[in-house]
Amino acid sequence: MAVDINKLFQTMVRSGISDIHFKAGTSPMVRVHGRLMSSGFTKMTGEHIEELADILMNDSQRVQFAKHKELDMAYTVPGLSRFRVNIYRQRGTVALSLRVIPLKVKDFDELHLPKDTFVKLCRNTRGLILITGITGAGKTTTLNTMLDYINKTFAYNMITVEDPIEYFHTDEKSSIAQREIGSDTSSFKEAVEHILRQDPDVVVLGEMRAKESIHAAITAAETGHLVFGTIHTMDAAQTMGRLIESYDPNEQAGARIRISNVLKGISSQRLLESVDGKTRYPATEILVVTPLIRKLLMDEKPQEIHKAIEQGQYYGMHTFDQDIIRLYNEKKISKEEAMDASSNPDDLTIKMNTLRVGEL
Repeated sequence: MAVDINKLFQTMVRSGISDIHFKAGTSPMVRVHGRLMSSGFTKMTGEHIEELADILMNDSQRVQFAKHKELDMAYTVPGLSRFRVNIYRQRGTVALSLRVIPLKVKDFDELHLPKDTFVKLCRNTRGLILITGITGAGKTTTLNTMLDYINKTFAYNMITVEDPIEYFHTDEKSSIAQREIGSDTSSFKEAVEHILRQDPDVVVLGEMRAKESIHAAITAAETGHLVFGTIHTMDAAQTMGRLIESYDPNEQAGARIRISNVLKGISSQRLLESVDGKTRYPATEILVVTPLIRKLLMDEKPQEIHKAIEQGQYYGMHTFDQDIIRLYNEKKISKEEAMDASSNPDDLTIKMNTLRVGEL
């Protein structure tokens, strides 16, 4: 079977498919508006999938995949879209996953994000700002929207380290250099060791997976730079816990002070299915570091931090449950979707009932 790769990608984009997964002996699985389902296509053999993977990779990527049996990469169809590709092996055969990355970076309004708060975060001149959530929650899209806003608004030297580069940015008011792991630098660790000598105003770490990248981000923020990063955590409390736990136990007291001094904000997000099932809306939890938040972080009071977020509307803060209730009240999501997405469904029910009583 000859694989027409461009036709496959055109089908993905036009059908609203965000992800497609290929595995030997099964029909490809697709994700549409967050739901995984069978594509209904003919089952693919291992040879078919290996042929597809070979088309996507260049010579150096083939060498890398043969050595590590894993590969993250991006592929562009001009005029259509970019695609994030992960090629791996399972049961002795090649498998791969593809994700659509639009060519155009959307703005805050198009993404249904709270624009005023995100603009306020982008207007920081130094410190650490984190975008968090599970895989597929839209972290990378939100991060690149923030970078696009900065690029169009300020004259900064921006340097990103990504694995792989997903969205391409062109210079507007800022100069933006995008470095990809593998082709432009050997690792996040190597890149961040040299990045401060490249005269950056803004440093972007596409994904903070290991403690080395977390520590590098904190150090870069301490030296007066504005640092952005993404991290796989569920909410603000878990994110701060992950930052602190990346240090050895005997270093955590000092790390807590360092983090509280550089952290400017955390936006965690989840994508929820709309009532009509035709789109998804982001539910966010936003923490903006105020003097109170900073003190609570240093005093190790995570429960009080949650309360401070809940009461911090003046600063643009809100919890997941508060944002989920907003989406439900605006009739954008169903009650079932709200309950499923809530961190604490029982508490959410009580809050919804309290609001209804208050409106009577």
